[in-house]
Amino acid sequence: MEAVKIDRQKLSDRVALQIEQWITAGHVRPGAKLPSVRELCQLFNVGRTAVRDAITTLKGKGLVEVRHGNGTFVRQSDCSRVFQGVSLVRKEDIHKLFAVRKILEAGTAELAAVHRNTDHLYHMKKALERLAQADSRDGWRADLHFHLAIAEATQNEHLVQLMQTVSSAIRKGIMDCHRIILADAEQERVIFHQHVAVFEAIRDAKPEQARQAMVEHLAHVEALLNGTL
Repeated sequence: MEAVKIDRQKLSDRVALQIEQWITAGHVRPGAKLPSVRELCQLFNVGRTAVRDAITTLKGKGLVEVRHGNGTFVRQSDCSRVFQGVSLVRKEDIHKLFAVRKILEAGTAELAAVHRNTDHLYHMKKALERLAQADSRDGWRADLHFHLAIAEATQNEHLVQLMQTVSSAIRKGIMDCHRIILADAEQERVIFHQHVAVFEAIRDAKPEQARQAMVEHLAHVEALLNGTL
């Protein structure tokens, strides 16, 4: 797990967001115990109050439960169950999932181009670097982190929560995509450059271009999963 040092703005909210990222990205599984309050303070370089408030926030969202004397444990988020049963084997399921992604993520990219700051761009760029360097077997993690980082760049907690709601289904689609491109270097190159195009539009504060780049990327991946490329 990675922990990025937290700045002084809304400490508890940002700690909660990073821990939530650990959970949605699968770094901490349901039933697993989180690091202690002292360890989290050290990881994020914040005080105990910020960590405790973050845990309270996560508890309110139903993401964790506090067992007195034992610590804080990850629980299955109710909202994530909405997409638990999604199977990407059938073309109908692929179409339904990507209909949601195109509506949600195109708008997210557009807003990210308006509201992103240097920290957001840093996290997106680091995800891209990991994506470029990773073996395709593990590239899906960097891919998922990139899409979640875009949601964070909107600075809209409701959009972030919506992304986390569908993150389990998005993860399945991304993993399936990376299984395919494992044997197709050209598709791997194309998809990477599509990510770069989204990033550059967000970096350059071009909302419409960011939206279009995301739509083109998602349409390409959908066609790839459907076997129509």
